[in-house]
Amino acid sequence: MYSAITTNKRNTIIIMTVFVIIIGIIGLAIGAMNGDYNLGWTIFAIGAIYAVLQYFIASKLAMSMTGAREIQKSDAPELWRTVENLAITSGMPMPKIYLIDDPAPNAFATGASPEKAIVGATTGLLDIMDKRELNAVMAHEMSHVQNYDIRVSMIAFGLVSAIGVMADIAVRMMFFGGNDRDRNVHPAVYLIGLAVVILAPILATITQLAISRQREYLADASGVLMTRDTDGLASALEKLKNYGKPMQKQSTATANLFLSNPLKPGFFAKMFSTHPPLDDRIARLRNNATKM
Repeated sequence: MYSAITTNKRNTIIIMTVFVIIIGIIGLAIGAMNGDYNLGWTIFAIGAIYAVLQYFIASKLAMSMTGAREIQKSDAPELWRTVENLAITSGMPMPKIYLIDDPAPNAFATGASPEKAIVGATTGLLDIMDKRELNAVMAHEMSHVQNYDIRVSMIAFGLVSAIGVMADIAVRMMFFGGNDRDRNVHPAVYLIGLAVVILAPILATITQLAISRQREYLADASGVLMTRDTDGLASALEKLKNYGKPMQKQSTATANLFLSNPLKPGFFAKMFSTHPPLDDRIARLRNNATKM
């Protein structure tokens, strides 16, 4: 189990490095297409600033997009007590607790750090989970906080947004920034640069998905270590498999924050899912039950 956690952390570092490389390549492509590498670095700086801004506002933006509202203990006593007990047991700060009024069962975690963390659930989750399963689910979400998955997710979200902005700027410059003769750029360089700015956002999205899937496996394992209850989480995931449905307010930008995929099922939804299949997660838990 500890080996799996180490592997997942190492994979995340590798994936985040890919993000940085993608941004650097876009900057070089912009500079090459315009014959001015200083321009490329300027746009790179703009993208970096945009990513930082996204990082700081992403949590509030995500809560607004999902319709989540902050609650107090009197609003959902069982959920509150569960999170409070897990925070005490793990030695983590008590996070803010949010609730989404949605019949689709799901849970989520976000925030820039454990001190500024947000965890929560949908009303649908509270309706179908017993105390043991709710404890396992919230341990999974608290593990996202403890493992700094929420920070990784926010950074990834910011970088994907930045790459999209940089690519958009590059495309606009190609078509509205003068002709190739003015730039004195070889057509081959122009074509390569165009390919880079088109493919970069796609590659960035795939990289973000890889990060999210790795962190879900890690949170499953860490959550079990926190509760010492493999069957509790496996049972909760079984219920999500049997009773899960798309959430009313859906967004691909916030899908990675949730316990299970909140989007409508479909070919592209499965191909670009932010979550590994529930069957795979359940099988891993069952197969490693004696090792946890």
